[in-house]
Amino acid sequence: MLKHLALVFLSAVLAHSEPVPIIFDTDMGNDVDDAMALAMIHSLGKRGACKLLAVTVTKDHPKAASYIDALNTFYGQPDIPIGVVRDGPTKDEGKYLKATDDAAKYPRDLKSGADAPDALELLRKTLAAQPDQSVTLIQVGFFTNFARLLDTPGDGHSPLNGRDLIAKKVKLLSIMAGAFQTIGGHDNHYIEYNVKYDIPAARKLAVEWPSPIVWSGFEIGIAAAYPHQSIERDFNYVPHHPVKESYILYNPPPHDRPTWDLTSVLAAVFPDRGYFTFSVPGTVTVGEDGFTRFSKKEKGRDRFLIMDQAQAASVREACVHLTAEPPAR
Repeated sequence: MLKHLALVFLSAVLAHSEPVPIIFDTDMGNDVDDAMALAMIHSLGKRGACKLLAVTVTKDHPKAASYIDALNTFYGQPDIPIGVVRDGPTKDEGKYLKATDDAAKYPRDLKSGADAPDALELLRKTLAAQPDQSVTLIQVGFFTNFARLLDTPGDGHSPLNGRDLIAKKVKLLSIMAGAFQTIGGHDNHYIEYNVKYDIPAARKLAVEWPSPIVWSGFEIGIAAAYPHQSIERDFNYVPHHPVKESYILYNPPPHDRPTWDLTSVLAAVFPDRGYFTFSVPGTVTVGEDGFTRFSKKEKGRDRFLIMDQAQAASVREACVHLTAEPPAR
């Protein structure tokens, strides 16, 4: 079965034509699935399925950006621009950013987020330079950066304000946030992490965002958890691997970590490969308490991911292949 899934996945990758231009917005350092998702993006980039334009950070800790730079460098992309939030949520270091503290093991140019450009400046610069309706944004952390982007004025990169720049340049926003099914068999009012730490930003984005949005809810990642055996066996092609070491620091095997952020990457790059079923169109609203509610609406902006057991097996296998794949050397 796994061999068959691997062949199906490989054929899907090879059939992909134009690389998807991506900006990855992450709260790197809070949960290790952010690091795994970035590893996936680099593997997809190596295969020609996507092109990583920039990474922006919503975790307000100086190590988050330097960790990302170390990870990008490990995967052979040391010059990917990184922008950071100013006065953002979750200022603690978290459990695993220290994994890349040793610059001899994990070289990077960026020593601290204090030396990185502002995320809004980088977002405007990157979007303005891309063809119209071409960029896919992947948001796997808080809503802070993209909500603030909506209110930015015109500048030297573009005369357009933030909302108009997004409408002109962004093809899709793929978000890991919210919950659209019952959680744990009983919770029909689950307040998801990425929403609750900046509820005002989530509410603003849900109201004002001008491009199509695909939501990967909490229920998707927990249904396709990453097998800990892969962490133990598949990353030993080098003496020190940042993803493996980060996973162990965060929650070591035999823990199987949910693939929350990874599913948003997979849905953004391969929306038509059958990994997920997309809901009918509608509108997602965020309540004052952070609860996400979907309402059907003809020609609505929003859809959320649905995944059956067979799809979950395919998603899990794809995540393993892409996260564990060695970088180009």
